[in-house]
Amino acid sequence: MPLLETASMQSERIVPVASKAADGAVGDDVAHLLKTVFEAQTSQQALDASYGLTNLLIGTGSVRCLHTFNVIPEIKKAATDKKNGAKRESSMLILGALFEQYPLKNPLSEVVFLLENGGLLYLALDLLADKGAVVREAAQYAIDALFACLKEESLVHALVEPLSQYLSKPTGKWQGTVGAYKLLEKVAKRAEIGTESKEKEELKDLLRLTLGQKLKDLIPIVEGGMHDLKAEVAKQAVKTMTALSTVLDNDDVAPRIPLLLKTMEKPSTETLQKAIHALSQTTFVAIVTSPVLALLTPLLERSLNTPTTTQEVLRQTVVVVENLTRLVHDPVEARTFLPKLKPGVQRVKDGASLPEVRELATRAMNVINKAMGDDEAGTTDSRATTEQVEAVLEEHMKPYIKFNHTDEKHFWETSRNYIANMVRDDANSRLLERIQLCVGPYLQSFVPDGKHDEIAAAVKAHFVEEDERRFGVPVKEDDGEIEIVNANFSLGYGGRLLLSHANLRLLKGHRYGLCGRNGVGKSTLMCSIANGKLEGFPPQDVLKTCFVEHNQGEDAELSVLEFVTKDPEMAAAGEEKISAALNEVGFTPGPEGRQQQPVGSLSGGWKMKLALARAMVMGADVLLLDEPTNHLDVHNVKWLQEYLKKHTEVTSLIVSHDSGFLDEVCTDIYHYEQKKLVHYKGNLADFVKVKPEAKSYYTLSSANAHFKFPPPGILSGVKSATRIILRMTNCSYTYPGSSKPSLVDASCALTLSSRVAIIGGNGAGKSTLMKLLTGETIPQTGKVEKHPNLRIGYIKQHALEHVEMHMEKTPNQYLQWRYANGDDREVLMKQTRILTEEDKIQMAKPVDIGDGKGPRNIEALMGRQKYKKTFQYEVKWKNMLPKHNTQISRETLLELGFQKLVQEFDDHEASREGLGYRVLEPKVISKHFEDIGLDPEIANHNEIGGLSGGQKVKVVLAGAMWNNPHLLVLDEPTNFLDRDFLGGLAVAIREFKGGVVMISHNDEFVGALCPERWYVENGRMTHAGTTAVALDRFEDQSRNPSTVASSVVSSAAPSAVNSGAEDGGELKFKAKKKKKMTRAQLKEREVRRRLRHIEWLNSPAGTPHPPDTDDEQ
Repeated sequence: MPLLETASMQSERIVPVASKAADGAVGDDVAHLLKTVFEAQTSQQALDASYGLTNLLIGTGSVRCLHTFNVIPEIKKAATDKKNGAKRESSMLILGALFEQYPLKNPLSEVVFLLENGGLLYLALDLLADKGAVVREAAQYAIDALFACLKEESLVHALVEPLSQYLSKPTGKWQGTVGAYKLLEKVAKRAEIGTESKEKEELKDLLRLTLGQKLKDLIPIVEGGMHDLKAEVAKQAVKTMTALSTVLDNDDVAPRIPLLLKTMEKPSTETLQKAIHALSQTTFVAIVTSPVLALLTPLLERSLNTPTTTQEVLRQTVVVVENLTRLVHDPVEARTFLPKLKPGVQRVKDGASLPEVRELATRAMNVINKAMGDDEAGTTDSRATTEQVEAVLEEHMKPYIKFNHTDEKHFWETSRNYIANMVRDDANSRLLERIQLCVGPYLQSFVPDGKHDEIAAAVKAHFVEEDERRFGVPVKEDDGEIEIVNANFSLGYGGRLLLSHANLRLLKGHRYGLCGRNGVGKSTLMCSIANGKLEGFPPQDVLKTCFVEHNQGEDAELSVLEFVTKDPEMAAAGEEKISAALNEVGFTPGPEGRQQQPVGSLSGGWKMKLALARAMVMGADVLLLDEPTNHLDVHNVKWLQEYLKKHTEVTSLIVSHDSGFLDEVCTDIYHYEQKKLVHYKGNLADFVKVKPEAKSYYTLSSANAHFKFPPPGILSGVKSATRIILRMTNCSYTYPGSSKPSLVDASCALTLSSRVAIIGGNGAGKSTLMKLLTGETIPQTGKVEKHPNLRIGYIKQHALEHVEMHMEKTPNQYLQWRYANGDDREVLMKQTRILTEEDKIQMAKPVDIGDGKGPRNIEALMGRQKYKKTFQYEVKWKNMLPKHNTQISRETLLELGFQKLVQEFDDHEASREGLGYRVLEPKVISKHFEDIGLDPEIANHNEIGGLSGGQKVKVVLAGAMWNNPHLLVLDEPTNFLDRDFLGGLAVAIREFKGGVVMISHNDEFVGALCPERWYVENGRMTHAGTTAVALDRFEDQSRNPSTVASSVVSSAAPSAVNSGAEDGGELKFKAKKKKKMTRAQLKEREVRRRLRHIEWLNSPAGTPHPPDTDDEQ
């Protein structure tokens, strides 16, 4: 058996070997065992002898014995013996035993097996094509044993690199190629994010990072395999590419991956165009890293360099290149990938036939030059490099490095490079504790006993110091503070993993802002905590947690005091304490006080305050506030800020898109990053300093969420944007059960150019005014008049009410349901459209119009046409043939009491006009949702119930805009919207060609859009006139606003007087008196109509066709 070396012998040379006396003895034993393996009669005998041989070699303490005792040459010789299948099988069994045990005892063997002289993996891969089943089985055993024993760092640097080389050299053995692709697939699947222990998930993060850096070399190789003539190879290559794509942790690109893989699998002009179009429709927000560039660069390069690429596809390509480049924050990655795209973009800039495409290419080229020029500007990469690690190792190994042979020097250099690559990855991933694991065990064969641990500790200390220099010394946090929560958890919803091994640590009295894009899972996290389902979060009997939400829809008839007292959790507190808590937040006691108001009559702001009062009565330790400022006016927002800051014994976790509120209240920020919660000290302003890409919290920008509204179309008889199209005169309304009217004697008017903000406190009557304007509610006194063809897009204060009954539908199905019959079903559900008992009695009354045919009942209205200065309707009579239909003027029908019948027909005509060029097909609907900012994949396949609050608001907005409304009415439009979508909405409203009226407490939003303001206080409305909009609140403030926005005037201003619309009479839209035209005039009219038709053909899809009427100019 082998003799162990002494310490003095080890210190004399770099690679220890046994003494000459022992050398011969061990060599004889090795030769005997090799002979036993190759001459074994059964596979089990050969395997047992292989294990014996492995233990013998491990006992020498050196990996060089594999060459010294001729083990590797013998294995190679047997593996390539074409005449002896038993020897080939035995060689694989030896490999399997070596792979299974050697790396665990002496990790340096990974260098011998995989990196030195071509390695031994290729032998096993080649024998997967052997004719003998037992040989193939043994080869697979060897491969599986090797994969199982390699740690995460080794998988990339010791396994992936040899596999890449193997696949790059055609061997003619397709089975080996399939085996190599399968190994790559297993590596990628091992890196997939999951819900295992925190330590394992951290190692997966490391593997994803290192494997992602290799994708630029792997993707072209695997893509070539996808086109292999051998079906088995192509099929496995597709599976491997699919697995590799999971390394990309980018929410923007993830939905497009199936399409991108299909483009790689079946490359053609058509599939490439589809992929480029999909990417051009993607809003890139997340930072673009090496894996994303590795996947997209080949496709973009192909599109830029293909001579047959159309101008439209080139336009889309350079736009994608620009957007991607803006989000590449790593100069090293920029200099790696952008040189491949730069020549193509330059070619488009110089040679594109369309000026627009050349201009976009010029912009993209400027962005590329800036990104690649960062290095010249002095930007340095502070990450560890392989060369730096090698220098550190060399410095500590100097006393022990002494080469006796050239092969020893080569072996050290190969080993040093391998160790350095692993340490580099650990240092850059900040897994500093693993550095010793990647250094010490690998140096055992090079240094005296015990020295390898000292060197490993010194290398680790060096990179710990470097880490502190880059990121600062970890501060001992929160001295003297009381920790109330420290939870490690994973969170999923509807099959999606939202957070993976995230940590949530809460300190008593701190106020934490929870920030992230819509859909990342902020509200899901809050609900999980509130329902006691979050792993590691203390239960209610240990830590009292209260979810403050403004949703008291049940028991609407109860008074506020009764509603709170009825709650079993509140009853124990006693009515006196409950009343005091309600009084503290503004609910005054007494018979006439707000405590006696019905819950159903409360505005959104008062409902929020009611929920806060309930939390106070409970004595909550942790408040969960989901959009607390959504329905609060400025005064109450200020009150809430002071309340939260005053109660330092209460910890708050806050989700809000109100940047001012978060700035004022928060002591800490938790930000969603890569499925983790990252903690930042300070308020939102401090957070933005550290993360400049989060500046969208302070500006209204459409850069991250660009969408557009459809044009409103033409209103007959309205040729001026300042002509009144909706008027309310002396209207009052009191809610049932309330003694105080919500609105008193209100009058106002709106035009196509209106940009009106309705301002007032909670419960002042703003939403009531909206409901009267839109026909949701009927005024008890006064009247509301509108243009007969006016289409209104209305989003309620509680916007989600629109979709509450459709949670099981997808957004696409919801829109199909809503407009299935050509009418907007939600309009038909308004109070002004539903027939009351009085209306039914009126419909049953016979009508005598004085035509000599006597009284008869109206069955329906069949048509409408212009008549003098108004309209007349074709009336179908009950039990009479259509030939007896009669034309009756609008005024006559209204005088007879058929207002709802006339209104229903006007709605139908307006809807028909708006939907005339809308095709209710899933494909068209998907495009509409895409314009509004909702991903088509979500719109087509995700149920509404599974969407985030912000995504549901997008569904509601898309539903309101489907029929091309002339007037957009928004009640608290900023609720539930993240900053990106808020900026996109602001820009879309600014560019909208129709009228807009909104209620919002968000002064930043209102001030940037609305020059006119109506103030409502105690049910009474006053007009404040016009003011200048704050265009500096837009990120693109230098850009000229739309002509509509810039020419906005007050809809009640005297400028509309000359239209004849401002008199006290009824709202009329005059039709011109018909005159017989001359032949020349008829020809001119035909020319005008033809030109108008051509203009319509060139207009955006969905633009209604302008009518051909006799009142043309």
